[in-house]
Amino acid sequence: MSKRILVAYASKYGATEAIAERIAKTLEQAGLPVDCLAVQRAGELAPYGAVVLGSGVYAGQWRKEAATFLKANAEALAERPVWLFSSGPTGKGEPSALLQGWRFPKKLQPLADRIGPRDFAVFHGALDAAKMNRLERMMIKAVKAPAGDFRDWDAIEAWARGIAEALKA
Repeated sequence: MSKRILVAYASKYGATEAIAERIAKTLEQAGLPVDCLAVQRAGELAPYGAVVLGSGVYAGQWRKEAATFLKANAEALAERPVWLFSSGPTGKGEPSALLQGWRFPKKLQPLADRIGPRDFAVFHGALDAAKMNRLERMMIKAVKAPAGDFRDWDAIEAWARGIAEALKA
């Protein structure tokens, strides 16, 4: 593959950014050229042969800037291999089970269907109440979301290695 891979992300407190960086590092270790950028800095997709796009999830929704990026670039994304990931659930257990089967925002699903991503992944997130405002802390308390870092780096790296294998094939 001659073109670079874009790993783009939307992260409020940095947990999703760190996941994107780990994905990019894993792809680079597989010998692939990668740029890892916040969606606001991603720019044109022409230089990229593939895109990995992820967002933190809040109340079942992707961050606004990730949804905007997906909508603005739907046509270009449909022309190249794309992988999507969501970051958010905290606690023990399978992320999709914690989210009761949720994998992607329902409002964005028609766009995803048009783009045809190779895979959707949901990864555990991290929750640091000290970084949140009062309203966010109240919401977290109301839904009883456990605080802490629950990211599964082995699962994240394994998913990224799968992307590398697909792109090298």
